[in-house]
Amino acid sequence: MVKKIRPTIFQRFFRTETAGGSVLLLFGIAALALANSPLAAPYAGIWRTPLTVGIADYALSLTLHQWINDGLMAVFFLLVGLEIKRELVVGELASVRKAALPIACAIGGMIVPAVIYWIFNPIGFGGRGWGIPVATDIAFALGALALIAPGAPTGARVFLTALAIIDDMGAVLVIAIFYSQTIAWGALGVAGLLVLVLFGFNATGVRRLWPYLLVGVALWYFVHQSGVHATVAGVALAFTIPMRTRTNAAEFSREARSLLDRFNQTESGDFIVLTSRGQQEALFALQYATEGVTAPILRLEHALHKFSAFAVMPLFAAANAGVKLTLPIQHAEIAIGALVGLVLGKPLGIMAAASLAVKSGVAKLPHAVGWTSLLGYAWLAGIGFTMSLFIAMLAFDETAPVDAAKLGILAGSLAAGIAGAIVLRIASGFRNE
Repeated sequence: MVKKIRPTIFQRFFRTETAGGSVLLLFGIAALALANSPLAAPYAGIWRTPLTVGIADYALSLTLHQWINDGLMAVFFLLVGLEIKRELVVGELASVRKAALPIACAIGGMIVPAVIYWIFNPIGFGGRGWGIPVATDIAFALGALALIAPGAPTGARVFLTALAIIDDMGAVLVIAIFYSQTIAWGALGVAGLLVLVLFGFNATGVRRLWPYLLVGVALWYFVHQSGVHATVAGVALAFTIPMRTRTNAAEFSREARSLLDRFNQTESGDFIVLTSRGQQEALFALQYATEGVTAPILRLEHALHKFSAFAVMPLFAAANAGVKLTLPIQHAEIAIGALVGLVLGKPLGIMAAASLAVKSGVAKLPHAVGWTSLLGYAWLAGIGFTMSLFIAMLAFDETAPVDAAKLGILAGSLAAGIAGAIVLRIASGFRNE
């Protein structure tokens, strides 16, 4: 009998992001189609529906669009924060040697697109959108990689994932520093105290998730009221979630073997667990032991992955990807800046940084990845859908510039994906010769 090998955490992550990218694409296309159909008015009207949560003087009233962008997207940023923390502590960013290449490429892949955008928007309010082309959409990028190059080496997938995560880290800082509103210091002070409470939970060994999530909801509210964008609360919460476990691997292995022996010994003869009290007790004890050896950060990350990939991000796409395609385009310089920043800025910045890092000896290319295939992955990093749309809506208050930015993002992400596919096909041909 062939033993089935369970996928690793990275493999499960990659598969979820790949499938989520497909769903995200479908919702994005549907939103674009609705915005350019006779249903455009009701489509736009749905997102303006007001929703109020709370009671009396403590109620918070936002439109459905705002609840998705400020509320649900905080869940997405919580997941991003968890991934960043895990990668920094035990993952691909845990050592300087392993992290050097994706960090260098991410920095180059953020600076060059921003500069290129600024070249097209040096003056006027259009310049506020410089952050639009800086980030990579991890779901779309990994989804495109799975479709275009299903046989891509593991090192390439890890590199692209690490690059996108560092990009997200940079985008979070950009949002927090440059795209927040006038600060209400009282609310921000309360938010700061709540972060200290969360770190206090961690320091005192609280491993249950519900206290963190309960305080996290309050943290989101006060960050929202402070003028700092509410999604930053998700990242702040993520960095307080503990990674320590109640038991270590060796202790769990001994306990699990003992419990499995007890499970076998208490078999009643009918092979029905319901009739054996001893087996039931062994199972409950094994469940408790499993919880003890599973880090809280891993439990929360596992719980959020599918919800984020198949609910949060598709809803975000449905609410934000709808833009009316009309000519001539108002604020064309914004659209062109976003498009060129993603299509040319990303690969230029990534390849320049990679060349500098490798030639200086600071980093080396991933196993089985050559310079041609690296260029393909760099172009896939130009798919900037989710975070780019998000920053565009923070940068501009008016509909026309936001729509122009959306057009540039959609066209740029599509062109970057196509360019990446062509280059990876060429690189694959070189390997097969």
